[in-house]
Amino acid sequence: MIELLDSLPTLLKSFWYIAIPTSIIFIIQTIITFSGLDIGDGVETDFHGDTHGGGDFQLFSLRNLINFLLGFSWTGISFYTTIGDKPIFLIITSLVVGVLFVVLFFLVIRQVQKLAEDNSFKITNTLNKTAEVYLTIPENKKGKGKIMISVHGAFHELEAMTENERIQSGAIVKVIKIENNNILIVESI
Repeated sequence: MIELLDSLPTLLKSFWYIAIPTSIIFIIQTIITFSGLDIGDGVETDFHGDTHGGGDFQLFSLRNLINFLLGFSWTGISFYTTIGDKPIFLIITSLVVGVLFVVLFFLVIRQVQKLAEDNSFKITNTLNKTAEVYLTIPENKKGKGKIMISVHGAFHELEAMTENERIQSGAIVKVIKIENNNILIVESI
């Protein structure tokens, strides 16, 4: 393989020397990503690209360097026979495609981050929502009942009290406040 590369013109040989290790690293990164392993690229930078609230996207990272070099080298190899007689034009074209690879990666990551949603249950999300009484709620905070409430599409059975008259099972109520971070105060609708 080395003899084959040594017989190539210098510019094409340079593209191949960049493409081979870059492709191997890219394949390893892809396998690690899809296997679910959480391995950072180990490069800490102080500069972060502006993602408009899309999370931390590091512009200068190993992954982006690999994406750039992948686009740069394979473009140079692919177009060498077509525009290899104009090396400056070939290098500029390769640089542009390398930058486009980084931009494309950024756009893909941004779309994936939009899919991430925090569906963890927070009791504060129940305020001003309606619910159905599951177990009768005694009057004037003399005891606890239970309600069934939907938060982010998931049903939760929570303890509830009322400051008014007794609320029978099956009634519809509205959550008006939270006591002790775990008991809902409700009123009939």
